[in-house]
Amino acid sequence: MSRLFGSVRSRATLGATLVVAVALVAAGAAVLLSLRANLTGEAGTRAERSAQAVASELAARTPLDKLSGLDAEDTPVQIVDEDGVLLAASEDLERISGTGTPEVTPAPARSDGDDDGDDGDDRSGRSDDDDRDDDSLAPGEIAQGASYTNGTATVDGDTEDYRFAAVEVETPDRGRLTVHAGAPLAAEHSAVGTALTSMLIGFPLLLGVVAAVTWLVTGRALRPVEGIRREMAAITASEDLRRRVPEPATHDEIARLARTTNATLAALESSVERQRRFVADASHELRSPIASLRTQLEVAAAHPELLDLDGAVEDTVRLQNLAADLLLLARLDAGERPAGTRVDLAALAREAAAGRESVTVDAEAVEVSGSRGQLGRVLANLLDNAQRHARERITVSVRREGDQAVVGVADDGEGVADADRERIFERFVRLDAARSRDEGGAGLGLAIARDVAVRHGGTLTAGAAPAGGALFELRLPLAGADRGTPPA
Repeated sequence: MSRLFGSVRSRATLGATLVVAVALVAAGAAVLLSLRANLTGEAGTRAERSAQAVASELAARTPLDKLSGLDAEDTPVQIVDEDGVLLAASEDLERISGTGTPEVTPAPARSDGDDDGDDGDDRSGRSDDDDRDDDSLAPGEIAQGASYTNGTATVDGDTEDYRFAAVEVETPDRGRLTVHAGAPLAAEHSAVGTALTSMLIGFPLLLGVVAAVTWLVTGRALRPVEGIRREMAAITASEDLRRRVPEPATHDEIARLARTTNATLAALESSVERQRRFVADASHELRSPIASLRTQLEVAAAHPELLDLDGAVEDTVRLQNLAADLLLLARLDAGERPAGTRVDLAALAREAAAGRESVTVDAEAVEVSGSRGQLGRVLANLLDNAQRHARERITVSVRREGDQAVVGVADDGEGVADADRERIFERFVRLDAARSRDEGGAGLGLAIARDVAVRHGGTLTAGAAPAGGALFELRLPLAGADRGTPPA
């Protein structure tokens, strides 16, 4: 069962079919109830009209054996008095239920003396001073409205269901009488049965059509998803990140999914390409000091008197620094988060400038949250870069601007051209002027400084210093301020 409904297409078809089935059952029940109520109401109306007609004849002193309503074949009628005694009934009425009395044979008629006695006079000539109830009727008056019941009646051997209406009439000579008249419910039963049969036949067919249409529509709608899945499987098998999934020409969720997938593939391709370039550049940068160090050691092995110990140490230090830089970049690329300790940037700037010539520090006490070691690395890299390019003076400033701490490192060198102010932050990038004056730099210092700044929720930008050289500004959120989520 789980495999049968394991696809979106089958679950959508099942869900749509169930929803339509519930709606059809609810609608069908409402239709049947409404149809039955309407037909029952119509039968009640017919029965009331028949009862009213007989009551009118009684109010007009028509003798019981002369009542025309008793001759109707499809309308059984009973006339009972206040004591529930049956006075008259329809011809051929054999059995009845649901009315005031189950009797079908009228009681024997009373003598004329009884009719003319005091009791009769009392009924026909009541004094106007007699108290009457609220529901009392005047002689010859028919009560407004009727009461309804359902029952059965057997007329001339045929038994059917009927809707009975009871109407009261105050006769001048017989007192209060109740007329029960019925209308057959055969039409109601037939109509409801026909409607129910049609629903039982039509509903399954309609549900089948709904299921088939839903299956086809969902299959067509999910066809682009299958295309995306196949292409992603092919990309995974081929490891060719240049390929892209097909984007449908629609503007729905699937099209947005395809565009997002292609954007993810593009970002992944760029990341992999950047990683490959990083590995290639790192290998190239590592090759030079390793080759130089090996050459010196081989020469020293053959000719110990020619050993350049200072050069070997310098190459070793350069190799050590490069390995440390590559390790830090690897940790940053892996998403390492900085520590949440408080760092005094003024003290950190003075510590980084200690022992360096021509460096002036102008700092106010400002605290940020982060890694002291990584932030110290940023200041050291900025000062190293400034010393390589400065002519005479380097200025370090630490100040507060709003909810940010700003660290500026300015030199009086040639500065950085506008076109190169972003490029210098790329890994292994060294400008021509820097390459000619750099004795061993790998072009990773500024790249590391910016990555650390971004990981701390800040920015690092290059601009022009007031003295005409380069100005690098590090902006970090103050300790306790929301520094946001650094990019991964």
